[in-house]
Amino acid sequence: MLNKIHSQFVNNAPHVLGLTLRCIPFSIKKQAIEQLLQLQFKHSLEDGDLDFLENRWLKIEVTDLGLIWFVSLIENKLVVSREEISDVSFIANANDLIMIATRRQDPDTLFFQRRLIVEGDTELGLYVKNLMDSIELETMPKFLRLTLEKLANIIESVPTN
Repeated sequence: MLNKIHSQFVNNAPHVLGLTLRCIPFSIKKQAIEQLLQLQFKHSLEDGDLDFLENRWLKIEVTDLGLIWFVSLIENKLVVSREEISDVSFIANANDLIMIATRRQDPDTLFFQRRLIVEGDTELGLYVKNLMDSIELETMPKFLRLTLEKLANIIESVPTN
């Protein structure tokens, strides 16, 4: 009984969170996402590792949260937009994206299981995937890393049938 409740909580929490997040104005979400991106990719930006995104738009869709945003590199700054024509799209649910971010799931595995959908420019998609693969947990801002790790622990603790 408790396992079922726990499982339902983990599976339904993103939907409930999504309802809350949809009430927050995009300008606030944009500012938060841009700040996180600048913190996470500070060195990559300085080293030119994100030049492949220059004036190209990556669409990120978190299906169960109902969130969509677009990211590009403009004048060596990661910029978030509400609506653009995407060059490549990455689409998944929140739990799978958390597991990718914490390196507990491989993006390729989720792609072949059709839990991570990549659409559009294949070459750009590979650059983005390689960037995801290269992120080390230790380089994440501490508050972000700890939050993602706690969420991943909760997701992993769901009993399998």
